[in-house]
Amino acid sequence: MKKILIAGAGGAPSEGVINSLLKSNKNEIILGMGSEPTDLVLSNAQEKYHIPYADSNEYKSSLISLLNSIKPDLVHFQNDLEIYHASKFRDEIHACGVKTFMPAHEVIDTCVHKYKTYLKCKDAGIKVPTNYLINDEEDLKRAFSDLGNGKGNIWLRASSIGGGGKGALPTNDFVFAKGWIERYNGWGDFVAAEMLLPETVTWLSIWYEGELVVAQTRIRKGWTHGNRTVSGVTGVTKVGQTYSNPEVDRISIETIKAVSNKPHGIFGVDMTYDKDGIPNPTEINISRFFTTVLFFTDAGLNMPEIFKDIALYKEFPKLKIKINPLDDGLLWLRGMDTKPLLMKSEEIEKRIKNI
Repeated sequence: MKKILIAGAGGAPSEGVINSLLKSNKNEIILGMGSEPTDLVLSNAQEKYHIPYADSNEYKSSLISLLNSIKPDLVHFQNDLEIYHASKFRDEIHACGVKTFMPAHEVIDTCVHKYKTYLKCKDAGIKVPTNYLINDEEDLKRAFSDLGNGKGNIWLRASSIGGGGKGALPTNDFVFAKGWIERYNGWGDFVAAEMLLPETVTWLSIWYEGELVVAQTRIRKGWTHGNRTVSGVTGVTKVGQTYSNPEVDRISIETIKAVSNKPHGIFGVDMTYDKDGIPNPTEINISRFFTTVLFFTDAGLNMPEIFKDIALYKEFPKLKIKINPLDDGLLWLRGMDTKPLLMKSEEIEKRIKNI
């Protein structure tokens, strides 16, 4: 029986993948590894292994030792830091007899560094919010002058590896922005961008050697605990909704082709709408599924299963519709310590009594 090892086990991004794989009718053994014991112990993986953090000196040797010991057939990583570091020694992973299904390392490097993604999109003529790399106070002053029209907000965030809206801050206060960057030791890393609208959309896709296998769009109706952050962004979707739009499809494909001439693996394009109603790519979540991938699975599109079937067996899905096969308007409702619910909006009213 085949064995699949999922990194980051116990964390929400990886558990969505693990729970999706456990629904597969091929009944592979699903193993989990992670660096946080209190997360790891909560995982639904059938076996669990502790491993150092991906940016530690011990990570590579520990991972290779683990792979040689438990001999999984496939390993998949679910956070940018681990994807980036493991990708650099993928040949040694393969030498252990373990498969990966990842884009080329230079593509991963581009996508985990948001400013590099911005430059690729700009060069390709894709409409993106203007970004300035903030090396010093003069760059920050220029960003406020050019992007904030002298008085409006700008959007600050870290360009380096990290999810969950790392370092994100909307502000029109130069002194506050300067202190914020210094708090994160962010000179030379932080990027300032023009402010867009709150509406966002994500296009999650799987590719194989340059060919699109499947893609599904989701809009986000809100962030979990967004009211407890300065930016309003947490990286954790509260309500997701299936959606389709040809313009979103076109821009997403163009964005992916801007960073890779032969896409391979998982590409998730995050977009935010501008004042003209055009979705602007803001980043590509590379080689990983988003946290709410179980949403699509329960709705009838098990993307982690498709992913592992291609990686392990070269089996491709037989889909009548390749782009947005799910019905529009399906909702995925999430909260802490509660089981997510899949429903349509009209069902919410039916379950609630008004006094």
